[in-house]
Amino acid sequence: MRQPYKNIMEARERRIAEARSLTLFSDTFMSVALKDPAACQHVLRILTGIRDLTVKEIRIQYRISKITSHDAILDILAEDSKGRMYNIEIQRKDTVDHARRTRFYSSMIDGESLAKGKTYSEMPDVYIIYISETDLWKAGKTVYPVQKSFAGTKIPYEDGVHILYVNAAIDDGSDTAKLMKYFKTSDPADMSQGDLSKRVHFLKQEEGGYQIMCDISEKWFLEGKEDGKKEGREEGFIQQAKKTAYNMANAGIPVEKIASFVDFNIDTVKKWLSEQPSPVS
Repeated sequence: MRQPYKNIMEARERRIAEARSLTLFSDTFMSVALKDPAACQHVLRILTGIRDLTVKEIRIQYRISKITSHDAILDILAEDSKGRMYNIEIQRKDTVDHARRTRFYSSMIDGESLAKGKTYSEMPDVYIIYISETDLWKAGKTVYPVQKSFAGTKIPYEDGVHILYVNAAIDDGSDTAKLMKYFKTSDPADMSQGDLSKRVHFLKQEEGGYQIMCDISEKWFLEGKEDGKKEGREEGFIQQAKKTAYNMANAGIPVEKIASFVDFNIDTVKKWLSEQPSPVS
């Protein structure tokens, strides 16, 4: 049974503590961390192998809308100094059609980047980087680059789209594997990942980062509260707690921590999450 918090400050501190426990396998935290150009550049240089890559622009949780089709909400969409586009996606579920999802994202980026009057040759190269905790393709590799060629030949089919599947389950000793290990811990005391480590340390340990993490936690809470206003008082509180639980689950937080955060028992929270509508992304 729910027990009221002792005071508002205690509830707020608990929300901030949960936000600080996020890792880079939370699309919420990853988006905030990689909003910093230096951190984003560090990650892209390692994942693509383009050592002189310079990030020019970053958009987080970027929505591409079309009137007659699904929207796409991209975790990270970055552009480098040469006009190449990079989409980084965190995937925690094994149940989606990964290949068709990357195809969809690529097509949406193409449609967004090719203005009227431009030729197809002016379309930028696009990198879709799909990061998972598990080895989705189960072939024991850390990185799976998609390579296209004509059947029966070694002639490459170059269309400017580069797809990389990267996972944290396989440690091949590479720089990418080390980066994925860091993604799993996101330890602010671990400074092994250069500008990315500096950014994580700032967000989790420094005063300015404290405010950003506070904003993340308040966003979860207020989104739930807004939904709760539409219902009766007690029912509204439950709806608020449900919405907060959905937001936290989508950010990769374990159900035990969610239950502690919203102050309902674990079985109740598990039931809510089993009934959660599938997000469109």
